[in-house]
Amino acid sequence: MASPIENTRVLLPFRDRYEAGKLLAASLGAYRNRTDVLALALPRGGVPVAFEVALSLRAPLDVFVVRKLGVPGYEELAFGAIASGGVRVLNPLLVRELGMTEEMIDMIAAREQKELERRERAYRDSRPAPEVRGKVVILIDDGLATGATMLAGAKALRQKEPREIIVAVPVAAPQTCDEFRPEVDHIVCAVTREPFYAVSRWYEDFSETTDDEVRDLLERAAARPGVS
Repeated sequence: MASPIENTRVLLPFRDRYEAGKLLAASLGAYRNRTDVLALALPRGGVPVAFEVALSLRAPLDVFVVRKLGVPGYEELAFGAIASGGVRVLNPLLVRELGMTEEMIDMIAAREQKELERRERAYRDSRPAPEVRGKVVILIDDGLATGATMLAGAKALRQKEPREIIVAVPVAAPQTCDEFRPEVDHIVCAVTREPFYAVSRWYEDFSETTDDEVRDLLERAAARPGVS
């Protein structure tokens, strides 16, 4: 289903992920002050973006851990992704083009599975995962290039029976944004650009978001009055 939100005209690159999050929040005003909305960030880069969205919408914030399966030597280029719940999504065309064997894929996936489990422990500590059944979930990242990571997250999230899944990003490749429309209930790409190349191109500061920053933002979001 196509998003009712219009593409926003802005100057790029964004200063940083926080500025991008504020822009994205402006495209999500229809979800402000609703008790059934939950903002879920793909860590780590999606967390600062989602923090600004959750702040603007007055919605709870949590993380949904997904790990990109990167091409060896070109890790930013994803040939697939894994997510909590045992979901694995592959780009079969890219896998064939690169001549990747099942053994290579399994080895990379096993390494990323360990990191996925580590991050779940690090970010959530003893807190239980949020209840998403019956919720309107806004799944947020800092951008969409191939979309493999986000697709894995959306497929895993669907298994938890939310009422709606809205994928929301500040910037995306137009084709990737269009390809998501049949996969989720709504897709909100605040800005689309062609040629796209990589998410990092559209940020002045694309420095790595740290685990400490993720924990700090989650704690600050949870401490807001009136948000649970």
